[in-house]
Amino acid sequence: MTAVEDRSAAPSPSTPRRRPNPLLALLRNSWRQLTSMRTALVLLFLLAVAAVPGSVLPQRGVNPEDVDDFFVEYPQLAPRLDRLGAFEVFGSVWFSAIYLLLFTSLVGCIVPRLREHVRALRAVPPAVPKRLERLPQHAVLTGHHGGPEAIAAVLRRRRWRVVVRGNEVSAEKGYLKETGNLLFHTSLIAVLIGVALGSWYGWSGNRLLVAGGDKGFCNTQFQYAESKIGARVDSPGLPPFCLTLDDFQARFLESGQPEFFNATVTVTEDGQPARRADFSVNSPLRLDGANVYLLGHGYAPVLRYTDRFGRTQTSAEPFLTTDNTLTGEGVAMFPDVNLDPATGRRDPALQVAFEGLYLPTAPESPPYVRSQHPTERNPAVFLIAYRGNLGLDAGIPGSVYRLDQRQIDNGRLTQLGEARLLKPGEKWTLDDGTSVEFLGTRPFVTLSVRYDPGSTVLLVSSGVLLVGLLGSLFGRRRRVWFRVLAADASVPPGAGGVAADQPADADGRADAPVGRSTTVGSSLVEAGGLPRTEYPGFVDEFTALVDEVRGGAGRAAGVDPVGGPREGTD
Repeated sequence: MTAVEDRSAAPSPSTPRRRPNPLLALLRNSWRQLTSMRTALVLLFLLAVAAVPGSVLPQRGVNPEDVDDFFVEYPQLAPRLDRLGAFEVFGSVWFSAIYLLLFTSLVGCIVPRLREHVRALRAVPPAVPKRLERLPQHAVLTGHHGGPEAIAAVLRRRRWRVVVRGNEVSAEKGYLKETGNLLFHTSLIAVLIGVALGSWYGWSGNRLLVAGGDKGFCNTQFQYAESKIGARVDSPGLPPFCLTLDDFQARFLESGQPEFFNATVTVTEDGQPARRADFSVNSPLRLDGANVYLLGHGYAPVLRYTDRFGRTQTSAEPFLTTDNTLTGEGVAMFPDVNLDPATGRRDPALQVAFEGLYLPTAPESPPYVRSQHPTERNPAVFLIAYRGNLGLDAGIPGSVYRLDQRQIDNGRLTQLGEARLLKPGEKWTLDDGTSVEFLGTRPFVTLSVRYDPGSTVLLVSSGVLLVGLLGSLFGRRRRVWFRVLAADASVPPGAGGVAADQPADADGRADAPVGRSTTVGSSLVEAGGLPRTEYPGFVDEFTALVDEVRGGAGRAAGVDPVGGPREGTD
């Protein structure tokens, strides 16, 4: 090939360079921004801020009745908040978007750092720098008789990673800091995974049980007062079991502080015979596929009502506690009384209800508004009687613990006379000859039945997260180097040793402080140290390490720490 042909074959300088794809460049830059640690911290802060409405506002998955009350109280604001998903914060699109972006950002941050950290762990400490005097810490050891292996032995005793290269020793320590950082962020990802598992495959429900009766409940969603089922949970596939409350015991101190709780239940699980079990607040009932927790307790007054035709009905409805003295507030409804035996028909206008307070230890004189102690020392029930249409046949959902105020306001439900205080065994006769008698009370408990497959992941990852956080806070990455010089080596000015004008000591020997220069006739060791992170204590550690190397190397060589021969040696 001729020279002309060779020049024609070369690429022309005027050939345009290939422009990068703008879409790929945008995606690459977006990924780099998303996987930066700064973005991960911002997303973590946004996730914490986004969780605030879920703690302040009522949530449909936790208490739908409170959400309905919020709509009634704020008719203008509630629909706007509902459109933003404020009543289902943790299931909203914007909360899920922050959650997934944070998860992606953490993964993108950790994978490259983990790869670099593994590479650093497998690598040996770097070679000794040429100019050790330029390092933040520098010292020269004179009269040294040990050698590189003696120095390495001292460093290994202090758990440094050591490599010897000829007359040079390199050592490194403090990988715990980066390991702790990676453990912390990896555990944070595991926490997010645990929360996701609990949200998708977990379920929970709250149920109130009264003791001493045949009323129990079985584990179906419709028998819970409040329930929350995960997105991937099939409601008919809940573990089959039934619970009946047999007894509940509670003890209180004289101050009213609780001392002891214990619930006794009869458990019937699928394919197994019924058994009795006890559990308390800090010791839940463990079942196959669920745990039962004791949340609260109170008293259910037992009221017996006798209607116009002499028929009786008994109610044992729980009166929900309102304070720490177990003052209860509730209602006992009798919708099926005063049934005409001749026609078999019921007059809705003759339905009866009793609303009031239950006081475990009632005061001796009015006002009867609060119990004096949670133990039943002077039990009494303070009742207000109502007659009329209770509104139960209208098909409108309502609370079983309060009367429909709309029925009272429109006059369909009227109050009968003044309120009355009844003690166990006392009877109250109404204006139409009917009566109500207070028979006593039964204890009730509030139970929370839960299954969370991510709880173990959360527990383990939270513990590892704390361990990693401690490692990242207290770990300090640092490096030290030692160079053993020949007997006639000269240390350059400013590299350490003894200055020319340094006075000699009493033995005629000059000290060798850090930061001075000298020319020594005996062997010496030059040392340098570099902290890789902010470490205020590195000066003291480096000084102690140099002193130990001076003493340890001298002893290994059969000399004392100041360089002279030890007694009993040649």
